[in-house]
Amino acid sequence: MANLISSEKQYKHNNSKLITILLICGYTILFTPLVILMINSFGDSDIPGVWTHFTLKWYEQALTDKELLNAVFVSLKIAIISATISCILGVMAAVGTTQPKTQKFLGRKFLSGAIIMPIVMPEIIVGFSLLMLLLSVERAIGVTINRGFITVCLGHVIATMSYVHMNVSSKIKTLDKSIEEAALNFGARPWPVFWKIKLPMLSSAISTSWILVFTMSLDDLVIASFLTGPGSTTLPILLFSNIRVGITPMINAFATMFILVIVLCITINHFCNRKKQ
Repeated sequence: MANLISSEKQYKHNNSKLITILLICGYTILFTPLVILMINSFGDSDIPGVWTHFTLKWYEQALTDKELLNAVFVSLKIAIISATISCILGVMAAVGTTQPKTQKFLGRKFLSGAIIMPIVMPEIIVGFSLLMLLLSVERAIGVTINRGFITVCLGHVIATMSYVHMNVSSKIKTLDKSIEEAALNFGARPWPVFWKIKLPMLSSAISTSWILVFTMSLDDLVIASFLTGPGSTTLPILLFSNIRVGITPMINAFATMFILVIVLCITINHFCNRKKQ
């Protein structure tokens, strides 16, 4: 018996060491490029990857570049609007497809599959199909639709609403339904029950989904390249066009600032969810 317990402890110890080693290797591969980028953003050399001495001049240039700042402003507006609309539509879809009354609906599985279709579809197909849709609408109504801010927001909403639906619907399935049923039994109407009971319980999933969709919209290049137009150049499109000409350390500085902003948003969301729990 003692030998069995000893061998079990040894197995758990070896398994724990293996998992730790795999985690270290995985995080090293994941974060090493980001660390190198952040280090190079403080280098004085004009050649990317070559370190001379510490400087902040690339950050000063990034914060005074009007074209870059305009692209950031456009990207932030698109990301905020598309993330908010995606969360609203995604929550509505998740609540609708998880209601007990919809379980007997024959087309429920088809609708659920159609909602998550953009997740498994390549972005280039989603962007091209949206472009073809706009061209078809233009031919049908005989009016030219200016591609730009609104069309990019529409494309991002269509591409990211699926993630909100999956995240919120999985959270709904884990909720304690007795609280909602008790409120209904005491005479509360369905809408106040949803607004005052169900929605607060889904707040952590919704906030996490909003940050995820916001980051995806801010990062999108493929869909925006199909739907953007003059005066609505997003940050990824601008950076990609500049990289084809030549990489400058100013891009490293701007990427570093964005990494810090995303980390700050994730940290704030994490502590807010912990406080709610």
